[in-house]
This record gives sequence, structure tokens and C-alpha cells, in this order.
Amino acid sequence: MVSDLTTLHELTERLARASDLASSLQEFLRAGAALVGARRGLVVLEPSDGLGPGTTIGLGLGRADLGHIETVPRSATSYGRILDGLPDAHGGSEVLPEPGAPVPSPAGGALEPAVDPRHREVAARLGYAASYALPLTADATGRLGAAVWLYDEQAEPDDRQRDLVGLYVRHAAEHLARMLEVERSRARLATVAEELLPSRLPRIPGVQLAARHHTGPRGGGDWYDALPLPEGAMGLAVGSVTGSGPSAVAAMGRLRASLRAYAVMEGEDPVAVLSDLELLLRLTEPARSATALFAYCEPAARKIVLAGAGHTPPLLIGERRTEYVETSLSAPLGMLACWEAPSVEIEPAPGETVLLYTDGLLRRTGDPMDRAYARLHAAAAGVPRSARDDPAALCDHILRTVLPGEDPDAVAADPAEDIVLLAARFD
Repeated sequence: MVSDLTTLHELTERLARASDLASSLQEFLRAGAALVGARRGLVVLEPSDGLGPGTTIGLGLGRADLGHIETVPRSATSYGRILDGLPDAHGGSEVLPEPGAPVPSPAGGALEPAVDPRHREVAARLGYAASYALPLTADATGRLGAAVWLYDEQAEPDDRQRDLVGLYVRHAAEHLARMLEVERSRARLATVAEELLPSRLPRIPGVQLAARHHTGPRGGGDWYDALPLPEGAMGLAVGSVTGSGPSAVAAMGRLRASLRAYAVMEGEDPVAVLSDLELLLRLTEPARSATALFAYCEPAARKIVLAGAGHTPPLLIGERRTEYVETSLSAPLGMLACWEAPSVEIEPAPGETVLLYTDGLLRRTGDPMDRAYARLHAAAAGVPRSARDDPAALCDHILRTVLPGEDPDAVAADPAEDIVLLAARFD
């Protein structure tokens, strides 16, 4: 008994350290397999309230294997009957007969297969001969889904193993229910943040635009914008509001909307635009600061006038040069009683791209800032020629190179950081 309690304590401690739903499901599967003596398994998340998210996670099973299993009629498997909410579906052991072995029908006499033919076929293809399924049910949310572990031979857990895995699953279901609610909250916040950003970029003669935006799990305040202005001009902006969560997302939306208004009124003077924005921020949200960069562009003349407030410098990328635009040092908005800094004028050559970005791209690397800047510069200088004509391909190349081998939404250095890239290629 002491040994069993120690095992359960260790497994539940490991589960409690999982910080998101996906890693929690993986840890749950591994622990359950160890408790029932199985090698493979899968968990199907299908909350009974219908609000999602729905997902299937496998242990020792590839995507193709999971696809084969999903072709089996749900009513033919014990875990499928759990998912369908049948009143007599409680899971348990299911031992498959040897391939081709018939068993008596319930009425006796004639012989028929013991299990669904498709179930037999999939089991033979994947090489499992028995399974043990349990429902995932939490007190607050009801049925979350079902888990099933697969045996390579005709086997089933003994009474001790059933008791242990039953205790573990009851505890794990409550943890998974909490992670599910966290995942839903993150998804809702990410949706709101995306809705506050441009639904599409404008089409303006003489320039091609592309943007990439990845929201951190807690929802951050990084934003971007591109808007047409009178006389064929265009405004480009990126910024970052301090903090995270719903309040930062709301502040980001207000700041972006205000900047659009100021840009329409006096966009040809980026310093005036940022000065107005700073005054608004100081009066309406005195406890918050923000960085921002606004650029007034004349695509026909390939002329850009820009000003920054504590923001990362733009990067000019072309065949003959890759260099940071030297902007004057200035404090973020909301940090001083009155903000003002001189503007900078640049003239991109035909085919050159101006890249605006937020410091989340640099912080996600986990490097000191000077090394992160060097990494970004090297990535921009190494953009393949085939990608230089496409700002979207250029952004993707930089993300893959600066954050190699990682999905930007899952970089371990600091996953709370948002990432924004806005690229403008001039014809």
C-alpha cells in the first residue's frame, strides 16, 4: 500500500507540473500506461458541453495510426461508447479474439465475429490484441472524454492495477478540467486580440505588405496596422502595450484605434502622431506605458518618414544592404511628462523591404538583446533570393531562422511574449 501511494503521489506531482492542456494529456497517457502495464494508448478529449476544444492525443501511435483507429465505428469500441454517452458505457477491459476466430452468437447456434470487422482489421494492422478504457469525468464539467490503453497481447489489468488507475484518473480528470478551462480562456483572449487587429492588409500601388502575429498564451498587447492615407500615401505602425491579459488587449485596441485617427489627421508628421498618442495614453491610462513606431510612406516616391517611441528599430532588407534604420533614442509613451523625438527619413531602393517588428521576436530567442539583434540581422541578410520578392515568404524565413525548430507560439525562452512582424516591399 505504501508503495502504491508513493507511486500515485509521484505521478500526480508530475501531472500537476504540466502547464498546458497538451502536455497534461501526454503526461496523463504516460502515467496511465505505466499503471495498467500497457505500451500504447490514446485519449480523446470531447467535452459533453460541446464547447471544445476536441482533440485526440496518442501514445506510441502516429497520426496515421490514430486515423486508422478513427475509422472504427464508435459503437464498436468501449471508449467510443463512453464518448457517445451511452448509459451502460463504463469502459473496462476489451480482449479481442485471435484474427479469424469466431465465437457463438448471443442466441447460440450460428457463429459470427465477436467484434466489428473493421475493429478486427485495424487491431490486426496496428498489432494490438486488447484494450482498457476509462471515462474522463470531472465534478464541475461532467464528461471530458475517454482514455484507452492498448495491449500488444491478450491481457488486462489485475484488480490492483484497476484500483490504482481508477484513483489516478479521478484526480487527473480534475486537473484536465482546469487545463481545459485555461485553454478555452486563452483561445477566447486570442480571438479578441486577433479581432482588434487588421482583418486584411490594404492594397496600395507600389508596395506589397505582409504581417505575422503570434499571441502569447496570456494574451499580450503587441499590435500592428497599415492604412491608406490621402494622396496615395500609407501609414505603417507597430507597437506594444505593457502587461498581458484582457486589460492589455483592451488597451492595445484603444491605442491602435486612436493612432488610426491621428494618422488620418496628421500622418505626414509621425512625431505629431506619436505626441498625440502619448498625451492620450497619459490622460486615460496613467499607469500604463507603451512603445510605438509610426511610418508615413509615399510608395510612388519610395520615401518613408518615421518616428519611434522606445521601439525596436526597423530593418531595411535588400540585395545590396541589410541594415537597421538608426532612429533616435526616445522613451516609451507614458514614461515622461511630455514626449517628443525627431523623425527619420529613409528612401528604400526598388525591391527593398522595410521590416517592422516588436521586441517579442528578440525576447523569444532567450539571448541577450545584443545577440538577439545580431541573430535577426543575420536571418534577414540570409533571406533566399526567391523569398526577397515576397514579403510573406520573407517573414516566414525570418521566423524560422531566428527561432529555429520551434513553433513561435511554443518557444520555451519566454512563451508569454507576443511576436509581430510587418513587412513592406517597395516596387
